Amino acid sequence: MRMGILLLCLVISMQALIGTVAVGGRPPAMYVFGSSILDVGNNNYLRGAAVGRANSPYNGVDFPGSTPTGRFSNGYNIADYVAKNMGFACSPPPYLSLAHSSSGPLVQTALTSGINYASGGAGILDSTNAGSTIPLSKEVKYFGATKAKMVAAAGANTVNPVISRSIFLIGMGNNDLYVFAASERARNRSDAEQRRDAAALYASLISNYSAAVTELYSLGARKFAVINVWMLGCVPGERVLSPTGACLDILNQVVAGFNKALGSLLVDLAARLPGLVYSLGDSFGFTEDVLANPGASGYTDVASTCCGGGRLGAEAWCTRNSTLCVNRDQHVFWDRVHPSQRTAFLIARAFYDGPPKYTTPINFMQLAQSS
Repeated sequence: MRMGILLLCLVISMQALIGTVAVGGRPPAMYVFGSSILDVGNNNYLRGAAVGRANSPYNGVDFPGSTPTGRFSNGYNIADYVAKNMGFACSPPPYLSLAHSSSGPLVQTALTSGINYASGGAGILDSTNAGSTIPLSKEVKYFGATKAKMVAAAGANTVNPVISRSIFLIGMGNNDLYVFAASERARNRSDAEQRRDAAALYASLISNYSAAVTELYSLGARKFAVINVWMLGCVPGERVLSPTGACLDILNQVVAGFNKALGSLLVDLAARLPGLVYSLGDSFGFTEDVLANPGASGYTDVASTCCGGGRLGAEAWCTRNSTLCVNRDQHVFWDRVHPSQRTAFLIARAFYDGPPKYTTPINFMQLAQSS
């Protein structure tokens, strides 16, 4: 079943390529780095009881065939919708679905649609959820290994132009901040202490993020579509910690501090690395607007899960035994920490060609069309 889904996306992607090449449509490929919000099944191939997986119902209930694919969603996720906006059928396939076979399928896929390296639970820091995920540094190494196979098969003169014109989508940092928040709560730290401790954390996060982007740049990447961290304090899994189900403001403040540092990093990298072009999608700002006026986006529930259990549906993960809502498009959240398919759609659309306030300095469409 997994291979069938993979082939479906690849076949439609090839059809999309045929249809768009004549008008200079989509980028050659898209390479994805991130956590569970962008993972399309890499964690299905990781071993260990601690690995977070979305390979069972009700995950995928709204995906074609109602099939769980490893996406932490009722259907498509943000990587899929960014890819769709770019002219692909859906996200490129997970790296680990191709890595252990002959290099032919991996190389062909990497050249014609791209590869998704994202992993549920992954962090900017190697120490975040260590041993049960693929951290950012390793995701970048996997891309390096992929490029080496591409060059061996097709030659640098073919591969380098593909990479330089392709989109590198990165969405990372949520898990590092979840782990930080849990540690601070365990230590009973005050809000002021948490803000001070977070300031020290940012230096490590930004250093590692910078190293990852710089390494991708050295491998030929030039177009970076970056998504910052959304309002973690308002996901059901954090709200349930409040007696009233309110957002955890201190966690949102910590996230805002990281996002500010990330924005500054990208400005600096663009100034230092010739030819680097980026678009930073403001997931935090988008979420803030949706939660402030949910009706404008068609939402009736901004606090609870669509699939889960207990208070707010947030005391248990989504499984085949969970309570499943029927109005999934009216829920901001799918499970304890992930967006619903519709939220993923709206986020990706906002970043592609939505209101200018959600992207800087250009939007994802302008990034894709840049020379």
